[in-house]
Parts: sequence; C-alpha cells; structure tokens
Amino acid sequence: MPDPIRTFRHYRDVPKHLWRWPNFSPAEIACRGSGQIKLHPGALDKLQALRDRLGKPLIIRSAYRSPAHNTAVKGAPRSKHMDGTAFDIAMTNHDPLQFAEAARAVGFLGFGTYPRSGFIHIDLGPARSWGEPFPARATAFATEAPPAREALAQSRTLRGTGAAGVATVGAAGVEVAQEVLAEAQGAVLPLVPYLDTLRWVFIALALTGIAVAVWARVDDWRKGLR
Repeated sequence: MPDPIRTFRHYRDVPKHLWRWPNFSPAEIACRGSGQIKLHPGALDKLQALRDRLGKPLIIRSAYRSPAHNTAVKGAPRSKHMDGTAFDIAMTNHDPLQFAEAARAVGFLGFGTYPRSGFIHIDLGPARSWGEPFPARATAFATEAPPAREALAQSRTLRGTGAAGVATVGAAGVEVAQEVLAEAQGAVLPLVPYLDTLRWVFIALALTGIAVAVWARVDDWRKGLR
C-alpha cells in the first residue's frame, strides 16, 4: 500500500520521522509563497532516486505550490505543482540531455524545458513534453575533484611521513621499555638485549619513511605537482 499524501500548513510542521529523503529538506519542497507543503512520497522517492543517479545536487527552483501561489506566479490552472508531483530543477550544474535521460529512467514522464530561465520542469505525468531545446554547451562540465580526504589517503608523502612518525614513536617506546625491564626482576633481564635490536629496527624504519617522503616530493615536483 503506497504511503499517504499529507499536507502541512508549514514545512516546519513536518515530523522528522516522516522525512526520509536525505538530500533534500522540507524547506526546499515547500511552497515559496506560503511555506505550506504537500508530501507526495512517490514523487519524492523518484526525486531522491534522480539525485542518487546523477550524483550531483539538484537545485530546486519550485516544487509544491499552493493554489494561491500558483495563481500569483501565473502557473497553469491544473499545474502538477499543486499536487506535489512536479519539480523545476536548475541546469546550473547539469547537462540538460543527461538530466532528462536520467529523469526518464527513474520514472518522470512530464518534461518542460525553459532554456531562457535555465531550468527543466519534471513531473509524474501524464507523458508529455513542451518548451524549447537547450543550446549545446560550448564546453563539458569539468570532472569533479575527489574529496580532500581521498587525495590525502593516496599521498605518498603522507604515507612516508606517517611511517617515519610511527617508527620514531616505536623507537622511543623501546627505550622506555628497556629502562623498565632493567629495573625489573632477573627473570626478564634476558629480554633487554633483544629490545636494543628492536630499537635499531624502528630507527631504520623511520629513516626509510623519511627517504620515501623526500623522494615523493621530488618526484611530484618533476611531474609538475604541488
């Protein structure tokens, strides 16, 4: 059984447990004129599916409209916006053709293109289309850079300095252990010479880490990376 359609006098009245669309907020879906909101779960599920498919934010110009606001903005008398099943999405960060293809794939049926205003209208149907085509883009959208944490995780410099840091701490820990064991009972004294060897292993690891970090920076400089 489909979830019921609910209307709230203001988007702040929407209970948190009813909102299941993580990339959108009630304020984005509410009427721009009154703050009133109509929750149409089927339409919002498709909107979230579209957001997931595109992997980019959707900038909503208009979603639900109260009848009074629809009249004020000179919307169609039977606009799907009043049903809560229509969304006007800005094409600022989307290729219109790819956007329309993705919207059809997730179940949207109605399409209105407004290149002069820079948005595409999508709704649940019936199937139809109107408007002028968007002009071809002179240049494609640039590839989005990976998040900073991913770039850091792949940094050879960071790995080298990290290894050096761990080894330095390890060497210091061995020295502390030597002092503690030297003061302990005779049963543990045979372990002290082995700790000295372990300390030199950590020192060698630290020097290796420093060498890797220096080499990585020089190699990046040669490749024009900073």
